[in-house]
Amino acid sequence: MRAMWKGSISFGLVTIPIKLYAATETKNVSFRQVHAADGGRIQYKRVCTICGEEVPYSDIAKGYELSNGDMVVLDNDDLAGLPLASTSGIDVLEFVPLESVDPMYYDRGYYLEPDKGAAKPYVLLRDALHKSGRVAIVKVALRQRETLALLRVWSDVLVLQTMLWPDEVRAADFDFLHEDLPEVRQEEMSMAGMLIDSLSEEVFEPDKFHDDYREAVLELVDAKAEGQTITQPAKETTGEVVDLMAALQASVEGAKKGSAGTKPSSSDDEKPAKAGKRGGAKKKESA
Repeated sequence: MRAMWKGSISFGLVTIPIKLYAATETKNVSFRQVHAADGGRIQYKRVCTICGEEVPYSDIAKGYELSNGDMVVLDNDDLAGLPLASTSGIDVLEFVPLESVDPMYYDRGYYLEPDKGAAKPYVLLRDALHKSGRVAIVKVALRQRETLALLRVWSDVLVLQTMLWPDEVRAADFDFLHEDLPEVRQEEMSMAGMLIDSLSEEVFEPDKFHDDYREAVLELVDAKAEGQTITQPAKETTGEVVDLMAALQASVEGAKKGSAGTKPSSSDDEKPAKAGKRGGAKKKESA
């Protein structure tokens, strides 16, 4: 991996130089816009809507559109004067229980590696965090944008989990929440509980799940590249669920049959450790 940012963690009077690495990557299949007749790539020109001229990158600035349609133009000098708490520091603000932070606020995850000579304070903070059962709420400036984040321990390393600001999380204000809710019968609640129990596992094992759509797209691309005839499977149709109790009963029975026939067997040695616990299974590096 290649470090995308260098800085330090300020932990009281302790400073820990670190390097930041993206912990995740998106595996979506990327398409290019092409001419259907010959496969040529489609190019776009940066054209000004006022003068109609093509604009080079050197002449492009940032613009903020006001509510009346006027545009406020900002250049690099304007933005350089804006206050940022720190452009190379991760400032610890407080420590809180992890369960008190709703996952709705999570954004992206980054691995933190100690810089040369900083392994001891890094391990001290890592082990102290793990022992406390808490996470550190921090502020950090990434890509000229100040963001809230938390520090936590995962797979024996410190992870910086950037977060959304409170005003970036939309309120769930739906009409049905202000209406008289339908009455749920005790039998239906019990059946729903049975369905949850029948689909429950002791630990989340991410390797059991796969992106079927991405795999199908890649198979389609390979087939087209080899000149094969492509056939589309018929789509399944589902009718409207009328009887909630009957649907729950059928779901429970189907889940029981599925778990009996498809649940993978594993020995005690093969069971993965829970994420977040020190000493757990390390992630395998991709070849």
